[in-house]
Amino acid sequence: MRNFYSTLFLFVFLVSCGDNPKAEKNAEKNEDVVTKQVDTVVKEKEVPKKTFKTFEKLADTTFVRLADFSDGFGYELRYATKNNFLKEKVYDCPECYTRVITAKALLKANEDFKKSGVRIKFFDCYRPNSVQYKMWKIVPNPQYVANPKKGSIHNKGGAVDITLESLDGEELDMGTDFDFFGKRAYHDNFDLPKEILANRKLLKETMEKHGFWSTRTEWWHYNLDGAHKYPIANFKWDCN
Repeated sequence: MRNFYSTLFLFVFLVSCGDNPKAEKNAEKNEDVVTKQVDTVVKEKEVPKKTFKTFEKLADTTFVRLADFSDGFGYELRYATKNNFLKEKVYDCPECYTRVITAKALLKANEDFKKSGVRIKFFDCYRPNSVQYKMWKIVPNPQYVANPKKGSIHNKGGAVDITLESLDGEELDMGTDFDFFGKRAYHDNFDLPKEILANRKLLKETMEKHGFWSTRTEWWHYNLDGAHKYPIANFKWDCN
C-alpha cells in the first residue's frame, strides 16, 4: 500500500509539472491578438513643410509671383471674375505678380499687420498693359481707368489694390466695397463710423511705413515710392 501511494504521488507531480498544451495555445492566441492590434494602429502621415523661394540673385525689377514667397496673404483677384466695376473678366486666371522690390515691401508690411491680428488681402496686383487696353475699351474714362498709352503704376508692377482681413479670412469693414467710386471711399472723408476710420488708419499708416503712398479717392490703392520710374510692362503669366 505504501508503494502504491508513493507511485500515485509521483504520477500527480509529473503531470502537474509537465507541458500544458491548452495553456500554450491560449498564450499563442493572445499573442496573435496583440500583434493584430499593434498592426491596426494608424500611423499619422508627416505633413511636408512648405518651402518658399527667396529673392537671392533676383534683380529688384524682376517680376515674381507673390504666393511663391509666402502663404501669409489673402487673395480675391476681382478682375479675373465679373465681380468688378467693369462687369467683365479681363484676366485669364487669378494671379498676383509684382516686381521684386514691391514684393519685399509687401512682405515686410504684412509682418507688421500680423502683429495686429490681420493680413493683406489682394484685389489686384501687377496688370499687363494689354489688360489695361481691355479695361480702357470697356470704360474709356481716365477718371476710372488709366489711359493705356500712358499706363498706370499697376502696369509697372509697383501698385496694389488691397484690404485687410483677419488671419481667419474675415474682411475688415472699410466702409465701401473695392472699386466704389464715390466720396465714401475717400481717405479724407471722416464722416464714417469709428471702426471704419480705425481700419483705414491701420491700413494707411502701416503701408506708408513700408514705402507706399495712397490715392486720396481710393482707400484700397497703394503705390510703392519710386515705382513710377519703371517702364510699362506687358509680361503675362502662364495659366497652365
